[in-house]
Amino acid sequence: MKIIARFVISFLIPLLMSTSAMAQLEVMISGGFQGPYTAMLPDFQKANGITVTTKSGASQGSGPKTIKAQLANGVTADVVIMSREGLAELMAAGKIIPGTDVDLALAPLGLAVPAGTPKPDISTTPLFKAALIKAKSIVVPGSTSGIYLTKELFPQLGLNNLITVTVTERGSQATTLLAAKESNVAIQPSSELVNVAGIDYVGRIPNELQLIQTFSAAIVVGSTQREAAQKLIQSLSSPKAAEHIKHGGMDLVKK
Repeated sequence: MKIIARFVISFLIPLLMSTSAMAQLEVMISGGFQGPYTAMLPDFQKANGITVTTKSGASQGSGPKTIKAQLANGVTADVVIMSREGLAELMAAGKIIPGTDVDLALAPLGLAVPAGTPKPDISTTPLFKAALIKAKSIVVPGSTSGIYLTKELFPQLGLNNLITVTVTERGSQATTLLAAKESNVAIQPSSELVNVAGIDYVGRIPNELQLIQTFSAAIVVGSTQREAAQKLIQSLSSPKAAEHIKHGGMDLVKK
């Protein structure tokens, strides 16, 4: 009997482990929280036996590649990670399971220049404005931060006729243009500018001009992996995430 029992146990354990390893989770994420997420994902998958497929989309904006548009067009996801502004739109549209949204980190707006070029002083509003006028060519993403910059801040500062602004669909496209020196300055969430090859991060724009974006996670209506989704969100919002959040140019959420 002992031999049979050992045989049954030896058969069941690999089977159970295999079943756990088969857990699948689909995540759709915007650029703002990409750094901390990418750094934490391998350990999460290993610790929980969950395979995560990552998809990408903009938090807000127009076009087919926003998270909202992709979900509306039938692209599947269990978890979305995006700006609170974009998430609010999904919640209003009934795309998010109520009560599952959790704030992960804060991202202030920052400014970057092509690698090796002089870094302007942007410590005050007049200096920031002068730096943009001197740069002339500015690139911004078309999502939450770009909407704020082009619709509110640049007009407020009287810059519309003094600078040329290129709007890209995604933040990563903006930094690619900057690295190629096809633009002189990029302004977007600081988390999308630090640790990026080919560009130099200058710093945060003045506090009185800031848009501090909150990046949040939530579970999508129709998800069949709610338990795995909750585990991921708990991991990304746990104390162990703090180091990765700070390294990614973001601030911690006050709880």
